[in-house]
Amino acid sequence: MGAMATVHMSEAEVARDLHAALAKVQQGVEIVIEQDHRPVAVLKPSASTRPGRKLSECIAMAKAYEAKFGYAPIPDEDFAKDVQAGIDSRRDSFEPPAWD
Repeated sequence: MGAMATVHMSEAEVARDLHAALAKVQQGVEIVIEQDHRPVAVLKPSASTRPGRKLSECIAMAKAYEAKFGYAPIPDEDFAKDVQAGIDSRRDSFEPPAWD
């Protein structure tokens, strides 16, 4: 994967539209948040976020491939293990905060 794109935004811009800023981060963009043109923070994708496709996108691509070429792609021998590793890596235990 190539270098991550970087965008500079003022704290006011981020505060005005946090949803848009987070959407950029989800697309792989690093955001440098500035106050008076001085960097104060960086928003970037988490280390656990890897580029890839959703399973539904992969299924759609396989169906399109089958329609075009007459046969579907065959998963390699490690496919099931890779899917399970992906599922396991996203299983976070949820502990709700204690209320006072």
